Amino acid sequence: MSGTGPREAVFPTRQALTNTKLRLKSAQNGHSLLAKKRDALTMRFRAILRKVDEAKRRMGRVMQLASFSLAEVTYATGANSIAYLVQEQAKSATFRVKSRSDNVSGVILPAFESDRTAGSDFNLTGLGRGGQQILKAREVYAKALETLVELASLQTAFMILDDVIRATNRRVNAIEHVIIPRLDNTVKYILSELDEADREEFFRLKKVQGKKKRDAEQAELLRKALMAEEGLDPNVAPKVPDAVEGFGADDEGEPRSTDLLNSKDEDVIF
Repeated sequence: MSGTGPREAVFPTRQALTNTKLRLKSAQNGHSLLAKKRDALTMRFRAILRKVDEAKRRMGRVMQLASFSLAEVTYATGANSIAYLVQEQAKSATFRVKSRSDNVSGVILPAFESDRTAGSDFNLTGLGRGGQQILKAREVYAKALETLVELASLQTAFMILDDVIRATNRRVNAIEHVIIPRLDNTVKYILSELDEADREEFFRLKKVQGKKKRDAEQAELLRKALMAEEGLDPNVAPKVPDAVEGFGADDEGEPRSTDLLNSKDEDVIF
């Protein structure tokens, strides 16, 4: 049976059918737009996933080099002799992080960028011994910080896109498997009810027409029977007096005069 399954609780009318069709069309358009948004986000998500994998591998190699550089500095200068000098000369930050935002299909993704500014040059650090190892360790750790900022930006965008894609998938599935079938079943139900009402109306009119036809036949048979009893030919139509429409005839069967100016009303005594 058409219209079976979950449907909206509506009264089957033409107006309800029009409104339901408009809602169904809107749901289909919304499903199409959300599906396109999901596809765009999925493509960006996969691209970021590849970048995250590359950044993590690069981060591992850079941190390995940084650990070796720090070990060289510790071996060349001693255990704690360099820490105090570095802390004394570090007056202002030379490595800053700037943030911006990217718009991907209506989703705002934060992005971080590293910005190196001029600061302490640490020229006097390691002047006695280990100066070359200190500068090398400084550059390696600067690259490690840049890679870390890039990885943080990618990881943040990855997590945000993951949540948005899950929510978009839920919406797409809800529209595709719940809303659209329910509206479709509602349209089918209204159409079936309207068709049933049209069939009932056609049957009713057919029955009324048949009854009128039977009544006309019975009246014709009755007229012929009465004329046959009076000795008249039932096939001849009865003669109608020749009278002017609207005026009729008088009591003696003569047509009434149509001259209203010359005609006089009879005196009536009360």
